[in-house]
Amino acid sequence: MFKRLFACLLLIVSANGVAQADKPLIPAPPQLAATAYLLIDAHTGQVLVEHDADKQIPPASLTKMMTSYIVSEELEKGAIKEQDPVNISEKAWRMGGSKMFVKVNDKVPVIDLLRGVIVQSGNDASIALAEHVSGSEEVFAEVMNQQAERLGMTDTHFVNATGWPAEGHLTTARDLGTLARALINDHPDHYALYSEKYFRFNGINQPNRNRLLWRDPAVDGIKTGHTEEAGYCLVASAVKRGMRLISVVVGTDSDEKRAAETQKLLAYGFRYFQTHKVYGANDVLQTERVWGGKADSVGIAVQNDVFVTIPRGGEESIKADLIIDGELKAPLAKGQQVGKVIVTLDGQTVADIPAVVAEDVEEGGFFKRLWDSIKRFVMGFFQ
Repeated sequence: MFKRLFACLLLIVSANGVAQADKPLIPAPPQLAATAYLLIDAHTGQVLVEHDADKQIPPASLTKMMTSYIVSEELEKGAIKEQDPVNISEKAWRMGGSKMFVKVNDKVPVIDLLRGVIVQSGNDASIALAEHVSGSEEVFAEVMNQQAERLGMTDTHFVNATGWPAEGHLTTARDLGTLARALINDHPDHYALYSEKYFRFNGINQPNRNRLLWRDPAVDGIKTGHTEEAGYCLVASAVKRGMRLISVVVGTDSDEKRAAETQKLLAYGFRYFQTHKVYGANDVLQTERVWGGKADSVGIAVQNDVFVTIPRGGEESIKADLIIDGELKAPLAKGQQVGKVIVTLDGQTVADIPAVVAEDVEEGGFFKRLWDSIKRFVMGFFQ
């Protein structure tokens, strides 16, 4: 296996040898008055803070994050459209708890109901959309569980589309963080709805229950939840200096407390960490010899932007290894994986990314392949 080392940032070299830059100092994270909590970097998925993140808890209206995610999926596939009229059933109309205040047999556009779910946390809107997408809330719950499995939410089980208390309706802070990342990354256009402070429907103007939308301009979502069993919960996301964080706080004792505890978590993350872009999509890292091709060399790249989460000011501790899986032989197709890039921070692996061919390399003619074979033989003999 051929291996070539290249550094993103060089260590500082002094006359006495190699001197490592001072490592940033990071204090212990805040202890929150909550049942469980989690803080992650939305770009990388790196966990910055966690407490009982795998403890199963009732999600209350945080459930509606999955309801809205599935509706966005259906919209993207073209199975439904934003202006499709949705018939409001008696079940949806009679549902208790927080409401959008739709009326039985009304025809309400999908996009209005989606806003009713996200901004007003409407149980009636959630059931109406579930019935529209799947025929019934019970079948929709099956789809929710299939989607949860696809996203890797391994400790989650949904029974309904609203978060209404039900036996076996459970999730974890970690799974909610996974779902929040999917909402943000998979459907950015609909994620923008989570930042809306008010939604007016049928003459009733209701505010978003996420207090942080008013307190912190960096916060642009996501969802609150509350039941007696779950306590007061908040999944929030905020962006500062190019870094997006997702916080999950569940089981606080008041509306005010869930907002305040979330602020502590976000402030800690932004103060002591940063998202660092190591490579851009299609950046050519270096060129490699190609045998038997029309071209003698090809660029090696990464297909997607590569981000890592590091302590603020810790760029000097990042290094990267490019590992090529043996000699490269034509033909090669653009995007074909030929190795990997391993990014480390203070010796710990923080990213493992496929290394790919940056362009097609066609097979050379007979004499070109013959000549390359001779050169390989001679080089191998002397090595």
